[in-house]
Amino acid sequence: MVYDGLLSSNRAFILAIAGAAIGLGNIWRFPYMAGEHGGSLFFILYLLFVLLLGMPVMISEIIIGRAGRTTPATSMRQLAVSSGGSRHWEKLAWLGTLAAMLILSFYCVVSGWALFYFIQSVTGQLGQMTAHQAQHVFETFLADPFSVISYQLLFIAMTLCVSARNIGSGIERLNNLVMPLLYMILIALVIVTSQFPGFSDAVYYLFTPDWQKLEWSVALEAMGHAFFTLAVGACCLMAYGAYMPDRQSVFKAAGIVIVLDLLVAVLTGLATFSVVFSEGLAPSSGPGLMFETLPVALGELSGGLWLMPLFFLLLVIATWTSSVNLAEPLVVAIARAGNFSRKKAAMMTGGIVWLLGLIPALSFNVFDSVRTQSGKTLFDLFTAFPTDILLPLTGFLILLFAGFVIDREILMTQLGIQRKLFQLWQIIVRYISPALVLLVFAWSWLH
Repeated sequence: MVYDGLLSSNRAFILAIAGAAIGLGNIWRFPYMAGEHGGSLFFILYLLFVLLLGMPVMISEIIIGRAGRTTPATSMRQLAVSSGGSRHWEKLAWLGTLAAMLILSFYCVVSGWALFYFIQSVTGQLGQMTAHQAQHVFETFLADPFSVISYQLLFIAMTLCVSARNIGSGIERLNNLVMPLLYMILIALVIVTSQFPGFSDAVYYLFTPDWQKLEWSVALEAMGHAFFTLAVGACCLMAYGAYMPDRQSVFKAAGIVIVLDLLVAVLTGLATFSVVFSEGLAPSSGPGLMFETLPVALGELSGGLWLMPLFFLLLVIATWTSSVNLAEPLVVAIARAGNFSRKKAAMMTGGIVWLLGLIPALSFNVFDSVRTQSGKTLFDLFTAFPTDILLPLTGFLILLFAGFVIDREILMTQLGIQRKLFQLWQIIVRYISPALVLLVFAWSWLH
């Protein structure tokens, strides 16, 4: 079955979209990206792109899905044809689905790392460590292809257990159970870490920008991260738009999700950097911040070994909900294309994701010697292409589709706003947001 009906309530829809948006981008990627790019400077640019790019694309995707009530590709084709446009707009949905597939492929690999660290911390294997020992644990794990692939497969199995079920008993039930738990854990972590000596430094770091560090490369990274963390540009939200209750406000739902998403990023940053600064460690530790720097800092703090499992449980929960939501457009596309059951389509999705994920999974062991002249690994290239290129490109085209192709009456019906607000929304979607994407791309390429 491709289309399982509507989600049971407005709350269920908001939790589903929040589950798609809140994941690796907030818990794992935001702290280390902020650490590498000036802390609050990156955060302010990220906030700007969320409001001027992420929210318009999010709303556009949702209304496309709700207007079509079918797969993303079919919804775009039907809307384009009924509005007098070309049916070839459906190919844009396939581009977004490709982005979702590539992201999910490395997503499951990194989520496997989180599973490994969660199990290690619960069983007491991650005790007090020096920076060298923590680095050794992480590098030893990554250097073992069997371990990395085993945890990758375990996480894919967790994802398939939910994706194989219909929308009500699968995604909706998962989000209803674990999303409140995620916030409870995160709030508890911030309350505890607010007592650490580095908390004030973390607040300063996240909210006091150093404008001298402003570069266009930072703007490009912030834009890519805004698309990545909101799950926009990958057609996931089109898939969920098809399940959205008819009377729910698109603007209200998108606004709530963005607030929840930003809240998780800020709270995670405060908790993480409080620990890092309390031990005098560098925030610019890259992707290993969560897996190398944090265990060292927690091991040195009083009660830190009790907090460590909570950090990694938080990461596992966030990545689990996001991976299930990222898989949704892939599952419905495969089910529709081959007239398969949801269960069979989910299994096929898992197989494709596992095969593609072998590239990032093996980039630190079997393919460790394969690097660019600048030292980038296959993992770096594999993760950068969908997040920094495909998502902004797809988001840009979705804005053009929503701004210039979809019939005005269909848009106004789906948005449910007054004419003056609709005109303002069109100006943003047609001109401001696309121009911002082009500006960042142009300056990043020229510099």
